[in-house]
Amino acid sequence: MSIADFSGRVRPDACPGALQTHAAADGPLARIRVPGGAISPAQLRELAAFGGVELTSRANVQVRAVADPAAFAERMAAAGLLPSATHERIRNIVASPLGGRLTGFATEPLVTALDHALCARPDLAELPGRFLFAVDDGTGDVAGLGADVTLVKDGLLLAGRPYVLPGAGVVTMIEAAAAFLAERGDTGAWRVAELPGGPERLAAHLAARPAAAGSPAEGRGAAAGVTRLPDGRLALEAVVPLGRLTAAQARLLAELDVPVRLTPWRTVVLLDLGHLPDLAGSGLVTDPDSPWAGVSACTGSPGCAKSLADVQGDAARWVAAQPHRPALPVHWAGCERRCGLPRGRVVEMVATGDGYQERQK
Repeated sequence: MSIADFSGRVRPDACPGALQTHAAADGPLARIRVPGGAISPAQLRELAAFGGVELTSRANVQVRAVADPAAFAERMAAAGLLPSATHERIRNIVASPLGGRLTGFATEPLVTALDHALCARPDLAELPGRFLFAVDDGTGDVAGLGADVTLVKDGLLLAGRPYVLPGAGVVTMIEAAAAFLAERGDTGAWRVAELPGGPERLAAHLAARPAAAGSPAEGRGAAAGVTRLPDGRLALEAVVPLGRLTAAQARLLAELDVPVRLTPWRTVVLLDLGHLPDLAGSGLVTDPDSPWAGVSACTGSPGCAKSLADVQGDAARWVAAQPHRPALPVHWAGCERRCGLPRGRVVEMVATGDGYQERQK
């Protein structure tokens, strides 16, 4: 599928998947969609067989240097991570990792229903690979991510703008996605916000009315620590340093045999714990004051041919010299594309070929 970008060129939608890999400098890169970040012990073990994974800002996973992409895709399908060959790259669904355990608005069944509904609509396979759905449980954590269509308890957000639509649910989200395809035509828009008047045009299709203006949701960044759940059990969030989950860490999480949620902040959340697991020595960070909790980075060299520096190594050395979590998140980037840049206020360290330039977003 060719998509016109906003410089007048026409180029294919190059978002990688398990079947359409990206030719990275270190070999084929595959991206696996994990709707709602929900991943099973068996799936974690399967990913561990490939030497660890990268977590993305959409709570998906990437595997680098895939030696045999066809065999890899077969294994992902057998593990339940590739339920639809035609729809694999549009299953972009983020959700509140606690799933409504604190608010009573259960999001996990909605994510499952949305995923099934997406895959059941042949026309929606034409959605751009960057189109994003979100389901927020009332905590506001994913409502601030700027998804194209966000379901909240009292309505919808379209490209972050709130609309009132009583009874909104999975069917409404599917209708919004279909409306986007109808409206985008040959504009080349990948996201609702890129479509002129996009939110208003989709709202007209849905007969939704604008909600009263309020403070926009800001979401949050990576965090670490324990949350006590209403039923007395615990949730533990652990930061994955620089978003790289090693094979050993994936196997450890699988052995715990509890619900695991990957998050858009490159953390893992362990749910419904009767007691806290011993993660000492695993490399997973559970201290809220750790500098790892505020630092992210793109792939950098040698994995990315466009990068001007080994940003993963440079970021790790910087963290080692910090006594506490930084006041603002710090993102290290190997070039001006600044891949993986978090939303909100961020200190950027951008490689120039002659050191780093510090900026504040």
